[in-house]
Amino acid sequence: MSRSIVRQSKFRHVFGQAVKADQSFDDIRVSKVTWDSSFCAVNPKFLAVIVESSGGGAFLVLPLSQVGRVDKNYPLVVGHSGPVLDIDWCPHNDNILASCSEDTTAMVWQIPDHTPSRPISEPIVVLEGHSKRVGIIKWHPTARNILLTAGSDNLIIIWNVGTGEPLMTMDDHPDLIYNVSWNYNGSLFCTTCKDRRLRVCDARKNEVVAERLSPHEGIRPMRAIFTKEGNIFTTGFTRMSQRELGLWDPTNFEEPIALLELDTSNGVLLPFYDPDTNIMYLSGKGDSSIRYFEITEEPPYVHYISTFSSKEPQRGMGFMPKRGVDVSKCEIARLYKLHERKCEPIMMTVPRKSDLFQDDLYPDTAGPEPALEPEEWMDGRDADPILVSMRDGYIPPKSRELKVAKKNVLDTRPATRRSMSVVDGSSLPCSVGGWAAVTGDLRWAWKKQRHCRDDSSSTHPPSKNIQRSQAYPTQTSPPLKSTQHALVKPSQKGEYIYIYI
Repeated sequence: MSRSIVRQSKFRHVFGQAVKADQSFDDIRVSKVTWDSSFCAVNPKFLAVIVESSGGGAFLVLPLSQVGRVDKNYPLVVGHSGPVLDIDWCPHNDNILASCSEDTTAMVWQIPDHTPSRPISEPIVVLEGHSKRVGIIKWHPTARNILLTAGSDNLIIIWNVGTGEPLMTMDDHPDLIYNVSWNYNGSLFCTTCKDRRLRVCDARKNEVVAERLSPHEGIRPMRAIFTKEGNIFTTGFTRMSQRELGLWDPTNFEEPIALLELDTSNGVLLPFYDPDTNIMYLSGKGDSSIRYFEITEEPPYVHYISTFSSKEPQRGMGFMPKRGVDVSKCEIARLYKLHERKCEPIMMTVPRKSDLFQDDLYPDTAGPEPALEPEEWMDGRDADPILVSMRDGYIPPKSRELKVAKKNVLDTRPATRRSMSVVDGSSLPCSVGGWAAVTGDLRWAWKKQRHCRDDSSSTHPPSKNIQRSQAYPTQTSPPLKSTQHALVKPSQKGEYIYIYI
């Protein structure tokens, strides 16, 4: 009796290929900060890389079309007073980027479509709520303007970026949080922590709904990420410091669905997941290879596909959303590998002979439109991402401005009262040369700013270039400028003031 030993899968022959040298991004000084984040974020419009900088933290944002050597004077995004630790593009607006830093703050930036002429230093909103460095930042996958941050103060804060205010704070973690991952519709998120526990949290109920102690027996950092079906894929270390991956059912944490040992290395494996193809890409810092696995519902559930290897080790990695791949080349994923001085795109391709659109490779994927508003998500509603077709390729929309409706503390203060009454020039005693003549103790004054200064010693008339207000003696006849000034009379001092209009 014969039995087929080759598993049938359309992704069995996926292969990785680096782009040509002239299609890479060269002369990028990648950050050397000791933090286990990817240091890179990419979307269909831009590439963002955390870079070395003096006097605070900075990152570089480049249009994807601007390949080749990067000018050393290219404007950076600056504003953090400490090194930047993590960055994440908004899934609902390709021009919005969030960053977090050792300065205990998170910031949200609007990136223009054109190349800026000077460094970008003014964020749209600054999120202040952590007492220690903020090392993790994640956008909600389906709700507009919902952002999660996790810091070394062991707090997780959910923000509404549209108002700049925190919605809730979780303090269920007793130690440093290694990573956070939302599930497919954003109803739950999972975390890994230094206390060696894997937790599943419901942010709106502010509670931990499930947890597992030591999914991997090693003490080195773990990573966890939700799959589309609701399972959790983890990477960690065994007791003998061998790297290990696992697949878990959060409704039954007793036994893993799958557990697989890989190799012996010190680098933490960073998982990147494609929900459309159920392929998991594993990249370790210091490694020179990328492994990829297919997750299925048949044993052994996690199937090794292949490994992409290169000569140079990687400092970080960015993962392109499915909207940004090239469907004409049967490209199913694109990763951006960070070297010490450059960023190299790597294309994952399924070989096909036909040039037609491959429906089986490109199911409808998550689009840029949010499925929920912040208020709907807070009220308990859940929704899957709004899908778009890849048949004609994806064209990024034009830049959309993020509007922050932040409460103004000045609105609660009483307005300053200024009692000033407009004086009709015809009611004055007479008019000389377009200026009304005054008698008695009244003095003329010309006002350009809010406060008026009396300077009776001056005998020269006012001009447009004077920044301060000046009062003039009654004997001086000002010039002919009656059409450019208005007369007002303060009720308290009893002097006429000219305001330039």
